[in-house]
Amino acid sequence: MARLGLDFGTSNTAAGVMAAGQPYVIPLEPGAHTLPTAVFADFDRRGYVYGSAAARAMRDGQEGRFMRALKSILGTALAQEPRSLLNERITLIEIIARFLTEIRTRAETHTGLKFDAVLSGRPVRFHSDSDSRDAQALQDLTTAYHMAGFTQVDFLPEPEAAAQAVAGQGRMLIVDIGGGTSDFTICDRNGDTTHVLASRGLRLGGTDFDRLLSLAHAMPLLGYGAQIGAELGNKTHTAPRALFHDLASWEKIPFVYDPALLREVGRWVRLAPDPAPFERLFDVLESHLGHDVAYAVEAGKIAANDEGAGLIRLTEVEKGLEASLSTKALNAVLQGSADQIAACALDLLRDADLSTDSVDQVVFVGGSSLLKAVRSTMAHALPDARQEVSAVFTAVVDGLAIAAE
Repeated sequence: MARLGLDFGTSNTAAGVMAAGQPYVIPLEPGAHTLPTAVFADFDRRGYVYGSAAARAMRDGQEGRFMRALKSILGTALAQEPRSLLNERITLIEIIARFLTEIRTRAETHTGLKFDAVLSGRPVRFHSDSDSRDAQALQDLTTAYHMAGFTQVDFLPEPEAAAQAVAGQGRMLIVDIGGGTSDFTICDRNGDTTHVLASRGLRLGGTDFDRLLSLAHAMPLLGYGAQIGAELGNKTHTAPRALFHDLASWEKIPFVYDPALLREVGRWVRLAPDPAPFERLFDVLESHLGHDVAYAVEAGKIAANDEGAGLIRLTEVEKGLEASLSTKALNAVLQGSADQIAACALDLLRDADLSTDSVDQVVFVGGSSLLKAVRSTMAHALPDARQEVSAVFTAVVDGLAIAAE
């Protein structure tokens, strides 16, 4: 029975098998090794669209509901809460199951194989601060896989999968920073044999970085931190923060489009000493532009990290509206997160009773591991280890394909 290696990620998903003795990443979209973990419920066509096509439908302004970072809701009340979509009551677990069904179908079509079994990657910890939510998240994902038609479902921690595939010899620390979690494995490589010593995980990843950047640089343009006047008298108070935090969180954006909330923001416009930011916020909610803002923040982050400076362009909200983002400003926002990541890596070494100077190399995988704030902080934490980057976006699925066989 063929077994599919499947890396269901917060931001991107990949699938792989072994072919001619080597891991083979199945092209789930033409010319791409990964598929955006995105779903669009198309109100006009009464159906679901997945991956890049889902993102295009949202950016083109088609009528529907766009969802991204669904992995982040596993283990939370949101996962099992029924909601109305396309004339049916459906949970987010069921939507994840339909996404996984699409992955299975595409993989079977491309390979000509039938996949009843799956070896799925999983974070070391879905929820690093709650054992019960962590266990529930694994159960939620298992349920989704079974609903997608897989009769045999097994899991392998993502950094342990990557450890099977990355190049190198000696003692390696795998640092896998994805969209929703940061995961670590310390292992010894001798020839073709990899011995995992210990693993640790932290619920902190790229979508959290985006949220922090949005709150610092984008949401103030929409009224975050601005004042609202009282109905009577001259007193003012700061706009409630909860809406802005939800609007800055990829997985919560679809749920801010509420008529009552829109009316409340309309009241803020009327009462604010400076109504302009809240007028923009009203337009974002009325026109469902939350994901446009999130994509703009993500693009600004990448540019500031790679090119030395970036812009968060909110021209979909208002012509000419933008916020500059320097590398220095980016690193300042992310430094606290980078410190948490380094601290978790050091805790892992203590778990294994290892010293920092015993690590030969730190191997980075996962898209968010490319951030300079993370790399420099890890270099400070493990100054004697050389840093390597190995198949950032496919190391986990490569390892899953190897282990699945």
